[in-house]
Amino acid sequence: MELRQLRYFVAVVEQGSMSRAALVLDVVQSTLSQQISRLEGELATRLLQRSSKGVVPTEAGLAFFREAQLALRHTEQAARAAQQSRLTGTVSVGLASTTASVLGLPLMRAMRERYPDVRLHMVESMSGHVTAMLNSRQLDLAVLFDTGVARRWSVMPLLEEKLFLIGPRQPGEVGTPQRAGTTRMAHLNGVPLILPTGSHGLRSTLDAAFARAGFKPDLVAEIDSLAMLMDMVRSGLGSTVQPWAALGRISNAELALRWSEIADAQVRRTNALCSLSDDELSPAALATRVVLADCARTLVRSGQWAGARLIHHDS
Repeated sequence: MELRQLRYFVAVVEQGSMSRAALVLDVVQSTLSQQISRLEGELATRLLQRSSKGVVPTEAGLAFFREAQLALRHTEQAARAAQQSRLTGTVSVGLASTTASVLGLPLMRAMRERYPDVRLHMVESMSGHVTAMLNSRQLDLAVLFDTGVARRWSVMPLLEEKLFLIGPRQPGEVGTPQRAGTTRMAHLNGVPLILPTGSHGLRSTLDAAFARAGFKPDLVAEIDSLAMLMDMVRSGLGSTVQPWAALGRISNAELALRWSEIADAQVRRTNALCSLSDDELSPAALATRVVLADCARTLVRSGQWAGARLIHHDS
């Protein structure tokens, strides 16, 4: 029997419906039903009576519900006691520039609120550099896009971002409303592009997409600085392909830039939360990993991480 099963069961009884409980818990309904059935199998008794109107606890289920509520309260008290023990130490976190523009400040605020005695060492760099730092154990945690070079990492996929063709606005377009549209990778053939070099996660994704589309990109420049890259795009020297987060630090981006979503289904960027193995992480680093994942999910659900969708885990 697992705490997860207790939480699932309590939520189903409180909501009176499998579907509503699945929404509250943010899990797929089939997973929820499977876990409840497994719980009933372990207890060798029926806990819920299902009908067209929803679910109600059986007599055994009602007795179990009361004890499950109590067990969950005790678990929450234990968690609070652990949190109040005032974790201390320094935790190093690496973020790519696009990710940092969305996640960096919310993460720092959340850590100050939950663990004020933990000091964050934040590193913002291109993803290839962050990857090298994690591999050399200069970082505890990082959000990365290409996990194929992992060495004993713990990897948890977090979210998937849409990619956009971002270019300069033409003189006649300045001051007019941005018309959101879509394009396909095939239409980028011959478009002057400014991209990061091949050692970074986004470029790996794009090179695979160019190969599928059957052409090589027309590269104006390769720049491993997001700020410099976007300055070149704004100056009219070329276009780029980036997630929406690349616009996060550009004031009045709609006045200087235009963008369209790349509609090809496989042209997406996966963000994964990577860390050293659990036995190498301090308690403070383990806690920071949880907070980082919570922040990312909150930003996506609230719409503050535009163009992103969560990767759900059934387990």
